[in-house]
Amino acid sequence: MAKYVYPAVFHPNSDGSITVTFPDLPGCISEGKNLENALYMAQDALTQWIMCAAENDIPVSEASVPGTVTYAEGEFVSMIRVDITDTRDVNRTVSIPKWMDEKAAQTGLSLSLVLQDALRERLGAR
Repeated sequence: MAKYVYPAVFHPNSDGSITVTFPDLPGCISEGKNLENALYMAQDALTQWIMCAAENDIPVSEASVPGTVTYAEGEFVSMIRVDITDTRDVNRTVSIPKWMDEKAAQTGLSLSLVLQDALRERLGAR
């Protein structure tokens, strides 16, 4: 699991909503209907941006040092943290007895799903 912490600029709007931008991540922007929602949406936007970058082999820039981010009057900066688990598929070669393979094929079992379920249970993962 990778951990990321980036500064986000929160811009309160006249209707009470808050726009959130990440100066270090081009195009990473979100909005919330209030501060609590804006914080949630900021985490979601950061997660999606980093996952999209990973899937497309786009390098992720280093986060700015706290206190160096510029912002306008009325705005504020908050650090946003996300923990990201890489869920991309990887190909592995596994061996099973022929009779198991045949029985699984007859019953329509997906060996990949069975292995994933077994590993989740063994690892205590959800």
